[in-house]
Amino acid sequence: MPRENKTKYAVLGLLTYAPMSGYDVKRVYAHSLGNFWSESYGAIYPILKRLEEEGFATRQVERQTGKPDRNVYTITDLGREELHRWLAQPPDPVRERVEVLLKLFHGWEVGPAAMIEHVKQTRAEHVALLERYTHYDEVMTRDNEPPSPYWLMTVSCGQHTSRAYIEWCDETIAKLEQLPAEPRAGAENWNPTDHQDLEASE
Repeated sequence: MPRENKTKYAVLGLLTYAPMSGYDVKRVYAHSLGNFWSESYGAIYPILKRLEEEGFATRQVERQTGKPDRNVYTITDLGREELHRWLAQPPDPVRERVEVLLKLFHGWEVGPAAMIEHVKQTRAEHVALLERYTHYDEVMTRDNEPPSPYWLMTVSCGQHTSRAYIEWCDETIAKLEQLPAEPRAGAENWNPTDHQDLEASE
């Protein structure tokens, strides 16, 4: 059974704030949901078309002088009911794909130098994210818009996550700097299949 694309609910939720064109959705998505729900912006338009086909949104064509026509989508009562149904369901378990951890896991193949650079890059990314989240926090607190307490909770999660990553990066870099420089140091005779105690109990 194929996994459901939850991004349709991300887009449907944005339409509860105001009717939007595909460009509007992409712009708002980039500065809000995109911080914690990754999706190709090219997928936004097919999702909007699907929402219209399912009766969850309507489309109105706005004529523009000297510009392409603007398709504006509005959530329907049925769409709001579907969004409420999904919001009431428990979220799926988190299944992360963190490339820096994947590289680090196999890092003994090349030694610590390359891994140190990867972790430094990750640290710099989270320092930048933390600055962005702090800006969002200041703007939302200042504007005091009705949904902002809920938005601020997502910002707070981002702040906590980035602070934890920065702390982990500092700790990991210090440990990597203490490792032997040569690849596979200490790993020559280690076989993970010999360690059944690493397996989680069923």
